[in-house]
Amino acid sequence: MNYRYSGHDAFPCRYTWLPKAVRGLGTNEELFSDEDAAMVALGVGKNMVRSIRFWADAANISSDKKNGPGISVSEFGKQLFGGRGHDPFLEDIQTLWLIHWKFSTNVDQPLFAWHYMLNFWHRPDFTRAETILTLSQEAKRLGKNLSDITLDHHFTTFLHTYVPTRGKKGEVQEDNLDCPLTELELIEKIGERTHADSNRRESIYAFRVEEKPEISPELFAYCLDDYWSKWHKNEKTLSFREVAIGEGSPGQVFKLPEQAIRERLECLESTSEGAFIYQESAALQQVIRQKPTSQRNLIDKIYQSGS
Repeated sequence: MNYRYSGHDAFPCRYTWLPKAVRGLGTNEELFSDEDAAMVALGVGKNMVRSIRFWADAANISSDKKNGPGISVSEFGKQLFGGRGHDPFLEDIQTLWLIHWKFSTNVDQPLFAWHYMLNFWHRPDFTRAETILTLSQEAKRLGKNLSDITLDHHFTTFLHTYVPTRGKKGEVQEDNLDCPLTELELIEKIGERTHADSNRRESIYAFRVEEKPEISPELFAYCLDDYWSKWHKNEKTLSFREVAIGEGSPGQVFKLPEQAIRERLECLESTSEGAFIYQESAALQQVIRQKPTSQRNLIDKIYQSGS
């Protein structure tokens, strides 16, 4: 895999950035070709211009044009944030889960910390120090000798995407309120412990593995279809295990317990308009693809279900 370890300039994605990128690219596909002009158009500094471009690509709302210069807004980006989009101001929590899904499941250029932490971190909790050490070891195994600063910035960006930054008195810092995915509470601070080498206190974090009712069956159906097309394109069936704990699966990326996954699979036939069915017996639990799907229609159903 061609992992991405940097490019975000250590800025987590902020509330206004993705809608701004869609609006800006909608009027000027060469918006990011001139950073000075982009600074004026987007109302941010030069480093943030680069970060907005990075996150727009990571969220799959933009892509380089195949013919000619410039960057175009993807159909996904238009459907969410366009003039007639479902959520142009990023107000629906299901949109936040969709953006989390996109950040976490890019198979061409996956974000290193996202891919590793969501799929391969199997310990019950983690700290900054042990995680950065593990990520460094994994990067070296992949033939990448990354600096400590690069890894620290990358992991910090991952962490602050989901965990609000707090000041010395424990209050949430104002500038971190712009990170929308903190609303998902996917990662929680569960305590502190003393680091063995430095003797300093460090925070302990854990993924929140709960039902998450705000992830609707329709949203789950879209993500299952997306996962299927990326990882099992030629398969007609998937086992429950693959959906629950497979690399890049909805169960892994959303950190859902088995029962919550099963409940969503049981209504899959109706939420996918018969594209998928779930079969369960004492000997077998599997999802069957019965016909092709339209991702556009599946996204429409997400927002119809919440209206």
